[in-house]
Amino acid sequence: MGQIQVERNVGGIEGLCVIVPAVHGDARGYFMETWSQRDMSEAGLHIPFVQDNQSMSVKGVLRGLHYQKQYPQTKLVRAIRGAVYDVAVDLRTGSNTFGRWHGELLTEENKRQFLIPKGFAHGFLVLTDIAEFCYKCDDFYHPNDEGGLAWNDPDIGVVWPQVVGEYTGSASARGYALEDGTPLTLSDKDQRWEGIQRAFHF
Repeated sequence: MGQIQVERNVGGIEGLCVIVPAVHGDARGYFMETWSQRDMSEAGLHIPFVQDNQSMSVKGVLRGLHYQKQYPQTKLVRAIRGAVYDVAVDLRTGSNTFGRWHGELLTEENKRQFLIPKGFAHGFLVLTDIAEFCYKCDDFYHPNDEGGLAWNDPDIGVVWPQVVGEYTGSASARGYALEDGTPLTLSDKDQRWEGIQRAFHF
């Protein structure tokens, strides 16, 4: 293939991929291709990305777990500054791995990208003082289409690195922190999501 390698079905979940770019560096700095439609097509991935997004978050911020209800999106995510722990949860109807999660450490140093297909919930935790996070989407933003799951739902069981605290039956961040004492910070909305059993009525 070309400048990009694809690790398929990471975590044993079909469709999840890690994209590893070839980094060309010298004393001046480095260059890499972060996206190549040709390389992706050769790998059997035909994704018509239409929108790029970028966010900045401080240490201890946890965003998620989010999904789109009527207009699902494939996302290609990476950290361009700092480090995040990025998580995807399989919500595809009929999937053999429904409810299973996989996480990837994405940093400005390792330059790994996480490809999350349609039908997954997604979230990330910031592990450095600041993280800048960017991602490509294959559909535009649709207002009022966001669903979510509790980040700490014991039925999903995501193991968030460095997080200490005890589950008390809700997605509230109260009582949670990173190991160094940094408080865990979630939006009000993210602290109200329910677990997977209630959200999907089983």
